[in-house]
Amino acid sequence: MNRWIKFKTILRIFLDICRGRQTLSFLRYTLAEYVSAEIFPELRFSEYGSIFLEDREFIRLYESLVAPGNNHSFDRKYVLDQLCKLALTVPGDTAECGSFRGATSHIICRKFSGAGKKHHVFDSFEGISAPGKDDGSWWEAGSLAASENAVRLSLRAFDFVEYYKGWIPARFSEVKDRSFCLIHVDVDLYQPTLDSIAFFYERMSPGGLMIFDDYGFNTCPGAKKAVDEFFSRKNEPVILLPTGQAFAVKK
Repeated sequence: MNRWIKFKTILRIFLDICRGRQTLSFLRYTLAEYVSAEIFPELRFSEYGSIFLEDREFIRLYESLVAPGNNHSFDRKYVLDQLCKLALTVPGDTAECGSFRGATSHIICRKFSGAGKKHHVFDSFEGISAPGKDDGSWWEAGSLAASENAVRLSLRAFDFVEYYKGWIPARFSEVKDRSFCLIHVDVDLYQPTLDSIAFFYERMSPGGLMIFDDYGFNTCPGAKKAVDEFFSRKNEPVILLPTGQAFAVKK
């Protein structure tokens, strides 16, 4: 019965297109939703017409930073781009823990360019460390490896970036006297996530953002556990977003 209802819906939209009452774009969307429901019913389509999917400027930026055909992080990078606005006037620098190929740091730097802030990049540039008992079986040591040269190339337009090659938290002490308005944590595993939060939390300016890229994914259970454990003892709530990201605003 459900399939029959969906088929009638698609037929009605097609007839509406013929009458000039509906768009081909909406028919394509409905067909994609129908096919997805048959193949992967756990995927829930959001409402048709989301304007962020038509942001041509951001689409061009994303496609210049990410491998062709890979749209897996489009929504997360768009959300990050928007969240950065909340920290523009907050005192302090920005930092990223786990940069991969530098696309996320590029988005942060683009937003804060001209603000007189430094951006600090912490990464082993050898992939992730060995997963621990809290991290599940999705990852293995060396996953997500990207060279420092690749990150520097992505960030070549910005002259306010500092690089810290090494395993987290070995080089955090080099910025212990600085304050921060935005921290992006994307290290996938329990221990480096916890180490990142523990160090930067005390150095966050009031109103500053801590953003956790992999909080809402069952492939990264350790990252979520680290965030939940740390903030269970703090006053700031952790906000989970439909993109899988989470963030907290320093009080």
